[in-house]
Amino acid sequence: MSKKSIFNKYYKRYDAWYEKNKLAYLSELKALRKVLPKRGKGLEIGVGTGRFASALGVKYGVDPSLEMARIAKRRGLKIEIGRGEKLSFKNQEFDFCLVVITISFISNPEKVIKEIKRILKKKGRLIIGIIDRESFLGRYYQKKKSEFYKEAHLFSPPEVVTLLKKAGFKKFSFWQTIFHLPQKIKEVEKPKTGFGEGGFVVICARV
Repeated sequence: MSKKSIFNKYYKRYDAWYEKNKLAYLSELKALRKVLPKRGKGLEIGVGTGRFASALGVKYGVDPSLEMARIAKRRGLKIEIGRGEKLSFKNQEFDFCLVVITISFISNPEKVIKEIKRILKKKGRLIIGIIDRESFLGRYYQKKKSEFYKEAHLFSPPEVVTLLKKAGFKKFSFWQTIFHLPQKIKEVEKPKTGFGEGGFVVICARV
């Protein structure tokens, strides 16, 4: 089964995860807000059902899954069915771009990052959220092999930085959260700078 068809088939299960693990979801949002610009035109690539974009005030989204896009539209987002490898947007159209977990499900991340750089304005921000492969959570998901993560290619933060530097990004900053398994989190976790401890890492870079 392709990655696209997995998300089309299990879109309800995907969306329900964020209700079932709400404290983990809110913890991830808190970490993302640490680097999210207060204003500007933003786009999320791999927007899914719009859980992150809608909560963070990102108005535009791209996703290949029609089923997920329908839910994202109901959350008030302007959605385009498509892939990050070939975006229809103009050069330097956006102030920032968000990519949450999606990089682990992209077959050609180098091409996607190159496209993001094209559509970002000068000094624009790329904000990537990953499950750190080297973390306790990364190891847990690789062992568990759920419908989603058995198809994923997890990255470590240094690997993402290497990809970004190759595309010409600079000025990196890192935030981490999820210090317990999502189902065992008792309260919204406070993000910390850096990486190496939390399962979810936010990497921010500039054009």
